[in-house]
Amino acid sequence: MHSAEHWIDLTCHPSTRPWAVRAVQVFVRRSPSAELQMTFRLDGDIPRILIPSPALPRIGTELWHHTCFEAFVALEGQSAYHEFNFAPSGEWTLYALSGYRNGGPIADETMRPQIAVRSTDSRLELDAIVRLDSLSAIHPRAVLRIGLSAVIEASDGFSYWALRHPTDKPDFHNADGFALLLEPPDPQKKF
Repeated sequence: MHSAEHWIDLTCHPSTRPWAVRAVQVFVRRSPSAELQMTFRLDGDIPRILIPSPALPRIGTELWHHTCFEAFVALEGQSAYHEFNFAPSGEWTLYALSGYRNGGPIADETMRPQIAVRSTDSRLELDAIVRLDSLSAIHPRAVLRIGLSAVIEASDGFSYWALRHPTDKPDFHNADGFALLLEPPDPQKKF
């Protein structure tokens, strides 16, 4: 799947039931100013979805135990990747991994993404902006392989959403799920 500026549908893992969720989509844009801009859109019965309460933006822990959205960022051809977790509370976590699940969190407030949340009874949207140059000097000008996912906690259980589910159990770290290829932006293009 190559970069395109339109809503991308995430699919629910077949082992889980999305009773309260109708759809999860993501809009992704890579700006010339070295930003990865994402809007996660969750359509469903929002009152039945357990959403962390708003709080001051801060580094969180194990955000995937509740409703959160995730982005996995790898340089094309590399096994190392970064994992971002964005919670509707404003909490976030960044992990640096040298390979499949091999690594840990980066506790550096200077890498904090910008997060904004909007919600109605039928839709939750979370905007997240990540500075690619905070990951490395290479990221802003490299081809990136992106994985996008969501963990949705509802009153009747969890559902797991992703661009691609390569295994019979939800596993967002599987590199075969990093299915969106983002070319470097054209510096001449105006957004």
